[in-house]
Amino acid sequence: MADWMTRPASVADVEAVAELRAVVLRSDLERLGRYEEQRVRQRVRQRLRNGFAPAHTWVIEVDGTFAGCVSLRPAEDAHWLEHFYLAPHLQGSGIGTAVLREPLDQCDRDGTLVRLNVLQGSPARRLYERHGFTLSTEDPVDVFMVRTARAVRTI
Repeated sequence: MADWMTRPASVADVEAVAELRAVVLRSDLERLGRYEEQRVRQRVRQRLRNGFAPAHTWVIEVDGTFAGCVSLRPAEDAHWLEHFYLAPHLQGSGIGTAVLREPLDQCDRDGTLVRLNVLQGSPARRLYERHGFTLSTEDPVDVFMVRTARAVRTI
């Protein structure tokens, strides 16, 4: 596994996140018939910019270079795992699994339910299932998943 670290996100990271999102989701959106270059470049990016919350987001750096991000946004009944993107050349290297452990461990300690949605047919779903997420609901485009807090052992 490459040397990686996370750091708190800043407003300055939003464009890098938007670009990575467009790259990472392209094949899934194409497969679902939902990819339109103009739509992705304008409306979807603007929606990400409007909803980007640096206070709840961490940037993933590999060898000092932007490689991804993950957000854990508090909501009324749960936290939402959002904007979890990793550069395609790093997927399958174990970095995603390692990054995901920290926010999920925190939710376990706090007894917090975690929710997310993933595109239908996305290989990321297997990663989430390995971390205890189960199907909540789904539609033709999205799969909504939930993970209850796991008991934390104390010694």
